[in-house]
Amino acid sequence: MARALYPGAFDPITNGHLDIIRRGAQLFGSVDVVVAVNARKASLFSLEERTELVRASTRDIPGVTVLSHAGLMVDCLRERQAQVLLRGLRAVSDFEHEFQMALMNKKLDPACETLYLMPSEKYTYLASSLVRELASLGADVSEFVPPVVEQALKKKLGARSRERGAE
Repeated sequence: MARALYPGAFDPITNGHLDIIRRGAQLFGSVDVVVAVNARKASLFSLEERTELVRASTRDIPGVTVLSHAGLMVDCLRERQAQVLLRGLRAVSDFEHEFQMALMNKKLDPACETLYLMPSEKYTYLASSLVRELASLGADVSEFVPPVVEQALKKKLGARSRERGAE
């Protein structure tokens, strides 16, 4: 059976991500969730925090391995001897960027295949950035993220608001 990589920033991991991971594990038997570094984005959680949150959130999913990677995903694909990059598409607006990335990855490594999965309809609107924004405004995000992530958001954002209040 083929091995798939599911890369992302996962800042933080959401139930939509978990939906893709579960379905990918069923399709491929083995999915490496790759917590990636995106130098163009400022992350709420550090790479180590994001990696640990993904590990904690995927412990019950057979066939899932979690790692971090700071370089090209095609290099990670080769290192892990994987055949497929698994990506989620929520909306048409995601497609242009994803299509461009898939073509570039194919150019860098002709053996690289990209497979897109749409999340379950109940998660099509869900994005990590929305979860961060809701949590920062004190909204209940429990239906969008695993409990470990909800607690981490409260801790991280509570610490930030206390720091701002002390200024």
